[in-house]
Amino acid sequence: MNTFAIGGDLPVQRLGFGAMRLPTEPGPGREASIALVRRAVEIGITLIDTAHLYGGGANEELLAEALYPYPDDLVVTTKVGVVRTGDDWKYDARPESLRVQVDEGLRRLRVGRIELLQLHRLDPETPLADQLGALRELRDEGKIGRVGLSEVTVDELTRAREIVEIASVQNRYSVVDREYEAVLNACEAAGVAFLPWRPVLGAASNATAEIASVAQELGVTTAQVGLAWLLARSPVILPIPGTAKIAHLEENFAAAKVELTAEHLERLGS
Repeated sequence: MNTFAIGGDLPVQRLGFGAMRLPTEPGPGREASIALVRRAVEIGITLIDTAHLYGGGANEELLAEALYPYPDDLVVTTKVGVVRTGDDWKYDARPESLRVQVDEGLRRLRVGRIELLQLHRLDPETPLADQLGALRELRDEGKIGRVGLSEVTVDELTRAREIVEIASVQNRYSVVDREYEAVLNACEAAGVAFLPWRPVLGAASNATAEIASVAQELGVTTAQVGLAWLLARSPVILPIPGTAKIAHLEENFAAAKVELTAEHLERLGS
């Protein structure tokens, strides 16, 4: 299955794009970034992930410049909960701060509603009920459509779901990094989308012998094997690999067509 409905009602292609690496400064780099995200939409990507943290909103503004008005089937998800104070960034999910951050995200993305808004990190200095209660209120007001989390444990996910419906979780995960296996399993059981960040770095830079062997047999790259493995691992996984090069973008998206056999999956440790 190549699609997944986030929150049960927001369908996207499972292989998305993470915009974090895109250069945003004026000049050739920014122009290349705009061309790349337009190409991402052209080849069929319908899920793009960004965050306020990425350039202090510059990444969101880049996506709006490149893609607004957005295609009807495109979901641009962003994250809040980390703010700049002077030269540093800090967690800040106080309700009053989240409201400001969401309003700023709406303005930068040029939308009236963010269909999937993720809390970049839980704020250890703010009660969980206050953080997620604020997002629930913003959802009920129509400013956001669905609430997601990032870098959470099973216990944190369980407690969060008692406060507000959780549509997605974004944790680090790949074929060579399975620290959050239990969180993935909890998401699968609940039908929650799981967006692994850094989904191919390990597979590409620290390819095990088996990954390299499977890639050679199939005539693909180790990164493509890593992405294909994620897609096969669970129907709730929505990988969001990032790149600043169109050729690499197209290579990553082609991983959706890589078919791993049961024997390949066994060798890779599924």
